[in-house]
Amino acid sequence: MSSVVGETVEHAGVRGVLADGRVVVLRPLNPEDQNAVLRLHEELPERDRYFRFFGPLPPRLADLVLGMTAPVDTHHGSMGAFDGDGLIGMAHYETLGDSTSAEIALAVSRTAQAHGVGTLLLEHLISLARRHGVRRFVAEVLAENGAMLRMLHDSGLPCRTRRDGPETHIEFALDDVDTYVDAVAERERLADSASLRAILRPQSVVVVGAGRRRGSVGYAVLENIKTGGYPGRLYAVNPHAEEILGVPTFPTVTDLPANCDLAVVCVPAGAVPEVAEHCGRRGVRAMVVISAGITGHPELQDRLLAAVRHYGMRMVGPNCVGVAESEPRVRLDATFAPAPATPGTIGLVTQSGGIGIALREQLGQLGLGLSSMVSTGDKYDVSGNDLLMWWQRDPGTTAAVLYLESFGNPARFLSIARRVTRVKPILAVKSGRTAAGARAAFSHTGALAGTGAAYDTLLDQAGVIRVESMSEMFTLATAFAHERLPKGNRIGILTNAGGPAIMATDACATLGLEVVELPAATQAALRRVLVPEASVRNPVDMVAAADATSYAAALGILKDDPGLDGLIVIFVSPIMINAVEVARAIVAAARGARLPILTCFMGKEQGKQGVEELRRAGVPVYLFPEEAAHAMAGLERYRRMR
Repeated sequence: MSSVVGETVEHAGVRGVLADGRVVVLRPLNPEDQNAVLRLHEELPERDRYFRFFGPLPPRLADLVLGMTAPVDTHHGSMGAFDGDGLIGMAHYETLGDSTSAEIALAVSRTAQAHGVGTLLLEHLISLARRHGVRRFVAEVLAENGAMLRMLHDSGLPCRTRRDGPETHIEFALDDVDTYVDAVAERERLADSASLRAILRPQSVVVVGAGRRRGSVGYAVLENIKTGGYPGRLYAVNPHAEEILGVPTFPTVTDLPANCDLAVVCVPAGAVPEVAEHCGRRGVRAMVVISAGITGHPELQDRLLAAVRHYGMRMVGPNCVGVAESEPRVRLDATFAPAPATPGTIGLVTQSGGIGIALREQLGQLGLGLSSMVSTGDKYDVSGNDLLMWWQRDPGTTAAVLYLESFGNPARFLSIARRVTRVKPILAVKSGRTAAGARAAFSHTGALAGTGAAYDTLLDQAGVIRVESMSEMFTLATAFAHERLPKGNRIGILTNAGGPAIMATDACATLGLEVVELPAATQAALRRVLVPEASVRNPVDMVAAADATSYAAALGILKDDPGLDGLIVIFVSPIMINAVEVARAIVAAARGARLPILTCFMGKEQGKQGVEELRRAGVPVYLFPEEAAHAMAGLERYRRMR
C-alpha cells in the first residue's frame, strides 16, 4: 500500500509517509490503545465531533472505544496512525449483515489534518479488510463534511453515492482496479518524494562527528559540503571545537541554535544510537549515517531503528559514502569522496560506497555527471525504490543507474520500476549473481542476494535494462543521457575508414540492428557531394580524405532519409584532417535531428580534441565502433520495452 517505507510487522506496524514528508507508524489498534483512542476523540474540535458522530460525543464513548480497539477478527478491524508516541488518527470498520460488507469511520487529530493521514489510514484499512474477506466498504457522511467526501472520492476506488437528506451514503468496491492502484501509486510517489527533500534538498545540514584534522571521514564530509558551495545553513558537532573550517561547531546536536533538515553522522558505531536520539529530539528530519560497524550488532541496530521510527526520521545507511545533489540551488556533496562530482543528468544509487565513488568519477570524465547520488549502504530505510520515485518526476534526471547487491522488496521494486521506465530508462548492474559473488555480497552488506535467474526475470518484467558489466553501463548511460530514441532498428553508418565500418556492421547485425541499403535517391544525392571513390550503399565510406565539409554534407542527407532510424558516425583521425572541425560539423548536424546520432572517434591527439568537442556539446562519443553499436541497440531495446 501507499508510502510504506519498511517491512510489515504485525505488532510494530509499518512506517508510512505523509504528504508533507513526515514519517508515521501505522498498525492495528489493540486494547492497550484505549486511552489514546478516547483522548483522540475527546480532543476533537466541536465541529469534528459533529461530523464524526452526527452530534456531540456519545455519553458512552468509552464503550464504543472498547469495540474500536478490540483485536482484529472476521467482523472488525482498526488501524491507528502514530507520530512518535502520539495517536494522530484512527480508522475502523464493522461488518454488516453480509460479512463481505463493512461500515467504516475515521477520526484525525486537528493538528494532523490535511496531511494525508486519513488517506493513508484508509489504504491500510482496505488492505486489512481484504485479508479478512471484506469486499465492500460503506460510509455515512454528512453532506457538509466536504473534506471527508473529497478524501473518499479521491481514493481512486470505484464508488457509488446516494444523497439521503443531510447525509451522503457512499459504497466502495474493494477490488484491485487500475484507477485505485494508480491513485495509490501517485500518492506514494508524492509522499515519498516529500520525505526525501530533507535528504536531497535540505535547507540546513549538520555534520555530527566533524573531525578537526584532515584525514578523518568527518573532516572530509564537512570539507566537501563547504567547498562544494552548499548555500544552506551548515553546522558541525564536535565537543572539542568551536569552529571547524569556518563552520560554527557545537558539543552535541541538542545544542544547535536551530532545527536542521539533515544530519550527516560520522561518529563511531557505538555512539550512533545516542546521536540518532539527539537528532530526533532536536527535530532533525533525516540522517545520513556514514558510520560502519552497526550491522551485525543487534543491540546497536535495534536502538538506532527505534530512534528513527520513534521520531519519524528518514535514514540513509548506515555504512555508506553519503549523498550528493547537483541541483544548482542545492549543490550538496555530503560524501567523503576524494574528488567533487561533476553536475549532470544521471541519477545514481549504489549499495557499494567504493563503486559509487568510482562511478561518479568516471561519469564525470565521460562528460555525463550526476543529478544526484545516494549510497544506500546497509539500507535500513532509504532504498533504490525511494530514489526511483524521486527521479520519476525530477526534471534534472534523464536516466537512473542502479548498482545492486540485494533486493529488499522485489514486489515493490517491480511496481515502482514499471512506472518509472514508462518515462525514463533505468540501467541496473547487479553483483552477487554467482554463488561466490552472493556470499561476498552478504559479507559486505549483510543482505542476501537473489539468484541470477530471478534477478533477470524481475528486471525484464519491470522494463529495466540490465547490464553485465560496468563498461556496458557506461556505454549505455552515455547514450541515454543525451540521445532521443530511434523509431526502429534501421541504422545508417557514415565513416572515413572501411575497417571500423565493417566492425560496426557486424556488431549491429549481432545485436538485432539492420544496416539497410540506402534507396537510389539517397545514394544519388550522396554521390553529388562526395568524391568518386566513396561508397554510398551503407555503410557510407567517404574514404580518408573526407573532411568537415564532407561530413556535414553527408549527414545533412542521411539524417533526413525516412528509411533510417539511427546513425552511427565514425571518424578515424588522419594527420591532414582537422578533427575538431569534423566534430563541430557533427554537432551542427545532430542539433535538432529527428533520429539519434552516435559517434566513434578513433585516433590520438587530434581525435582527443574532437572527443572533447563532442562531449561538451552533449553528443555521445565512443572509442570503438562496437560500443556505438551496443549503445544504439540499447536505445532500440528501451524503445521496444517502453
